[in-house]
Amino acid sequence: MGKKFSTFLIFTFMLIPFLFSQKHPITFNDFYSIARIKNFDLSPNGKLIVYTVKKPLIEENSYRYSIHLYNISERKDKILISSENSNNFNPIFSPCGKKIAFLSDRSDKVQIYLMDLKSKNTTRITDFPMDVNSFIFSPDGKYIYFSSLVYRNCETLKDIKHHIDEKKKIKTTAKIITSLMYRYWNMWINDKISHIFKVDLTSGKIDTVVGGNYWSPPIDLGSLHDFVVSPSGKELAFTSSPLKNKATSTNNDIYLLSLENGNIRNLTQKNKACDSAPLFSPDGKYLAFLSMKTPGFEADKRDIVIYDREKGIFTNLTEKFPNTITDFIWGGPDTIFFTCPEKGRRPIYKLDIVTKKVEYIYPSHFNRGLKYDVNNNLIYFMQESINHPIDIYRIDPSNKKLTQLTHINEKILESLNLTPLHEFYFEGASGDKVHALYIYPPNFKKGKKYPVVFLIHGGPQGDFSDEFHYRWNAQMFASPGFIIVMINFHGSVGYGQKFTNSVSKHWGGAPYEDIIKGVKFFLKNHPEANEDKIGAAGASYGGFMINWIEGHTKIFKCLVSHDGPFDQRSMFGATEELWFPIWEFNGTPWKRGNFYEIYSPSLYVNNFRTPMLVIHSEKDYRVPVTQGFQLFTALQIKGVPSKLLYFSDEDHFVQKPQNARIWWNEVLGWLKKYLSK
Repeated sequence: MGKKFSTFLIFTFMLIPFLFSQKHPITFNDFYSIARIKNFDLSPNGKLIVYTVKKPLIEENSYRYSIHLYNISERKDKILISSENSNNFNPIFSPCGKKIAFLSDRSDKVQIYLMDLKSKNTTRITDFPMDVNSFIFSPDGKYIYFSSLVYRNCETLKDIKHHIDEKKKIKTTAKIITSLMYRYWNMWINDKISHIFKVDLTSGKIDTVVGGNYWSPPIDLGSLHDFVVSPSGKELAFTSSPLKNKATSTNNDIYLLSLENGNIRNLTQKNKACDSAPLFSPDGKYLAFLSMKTPGFEADKRDIVIYDREKGIFTNLTEKFPNTITDFIWGGPDTIFFTCPEKGRRPIYKLDIVTKKVEYIYPSHFNRGLKYDVNNNLIYFMQESINHPIDIYRIDPSNKKLTQLTHINEKILESLNLTPLHEFYFEGASGDKVHALYIYPPNFKKGKKYPVVFLIHGGPQGDFSDEFHYRWNAQMFASPGFIIVMINFHGSVGYGQKFTNSVSKHWGGAPYEDIIKGVKFFLKNHPEANEDKIGAAGASYGGFMINWIEGHTKIFKCLVSHDGPFDQRSMFGATEELWFPIWEFNGTPWKRGNFYEIYSPSLYVNNFRTPMLVIHSEKDYRVPVTQGFQLFTALQIKGVPSKLLYFSDEDHFVQKPQNARIWWNEVLGWLKKYLSK
């Protein structure tokens, strides 16, 4: 008996490491335990990195933002500013590298704070009556320029404070609106405008730098960082969108402001399309920016254009490059590094501004947030993939050596069974080659059949790519035992601008044909796919396509529509960015030759048969909530098995942790109900 018991103990102890080494499919709690790097900055000497970490807190139904400091040579990572008592984010090194400025909500408003890295002493820099949105240092470190969404017709700090005091006296919640656009994404902006200010770091004095009718930075088609100071410190380049016809125009322009005499020049006045993201070359000789050519089209190809400030000449550096540019930095006086969407990835390229020669630096995964270390000729960036959330990496462009620096989710990733990315091509609409990505479920076994879920991306000028998506996460969708397929149909980015353009005025045409052909191709060529158990899910344009599929085919066993357009005519009068439907559907709904009714799923309700989960949120001003209500009503009246998941406190995205948990439970539950029987 003793010998048998001893043998049992030995076997048990041998088994313990094996049991603990077993990886499991990702769960919601796993997913919301993953820390998310949001942005980072590199010190001027290239020795330190500061970055923001966003941590979900499920029980508190919120997120906390902390700031980390990474010592590159020592490879040591530590929390520099915790989120225990406040959210702290968007750190930037001062020009001397001895301090960092950052945003914090530790007061009643988000303000700028400054920390001395040696003493850790922290000082509040701004006492501004509105939230600070973004900021930059002047090259000499004496000033910080920042942006804020403020009340219109308030040119000074005194004006803004007075307006706030007067609003407090008003007891009504009525809004008087006299122009478009009066709301955007998830907020009302009818009485607000974005302006740029300057704070003196010695005196604390705040002055308006860009005010009046200049909306800068633009609320869309640009970024919060669409302003930059020249190396000399004498000029400010900024992007501004028109206040007049703001809802119907994409005509952002690049302006140059003299900080000495206040003179402003519109550098891109001749171009009626979108210009954005100005960035001076290190020697100040050039001003580079991103530029589109087609007015009214938000998904036009973005090229890198440089303006020779001495000669007054504009040069398009990427006119012959096939894909749109998403992010770029200067890598010296004659070199630019950039990223772009390309076949489901975001590679890094090097561009010689003299020869216009383009070469690969790094071709794989999803890369963004480029920073250049001029001292050591190194590129720093954030990278993610389908089975790895964001970390910070660096690469030597001379030998292409890649180094991962941060490992903030290493422990949890070691416990998860996350599957790799696969891809295939097939013949889609018009005989064009169409690209698709897919992953197998965890613990996949050959010879066994699995249900298949086809995910449909938004945009429509978007794509599915090799990224660890924090909302439509492919690993989460695969976790119940589903094969996940993502087709980059006509209209997707990363396959040339002609391919991207092909969806406009053809919403239910080529993309739908691609999806149906892609489904048939995958089922035919993958015996592991159970052709009797296929479903589809999509959001935004993907939600439209789900609604379109509902009225045009019965090949799917179930569908999930998140924030999808249902009736195009009624949506036009309720959405905010009107340039989008005007371009996509060939004018307004009352103009002859438009496509609103042609591509409106509401006209095909008589064909509705497939069980559908409908999801929509009250604060979604892009695709207003009534689109979801109309869709659910139609399904119910037709007797189609359906469910409505409604959020009163979310917008186009569902982000609060407990809401997200319900979202995942309902979405995966709906798919399992019809595909896992």
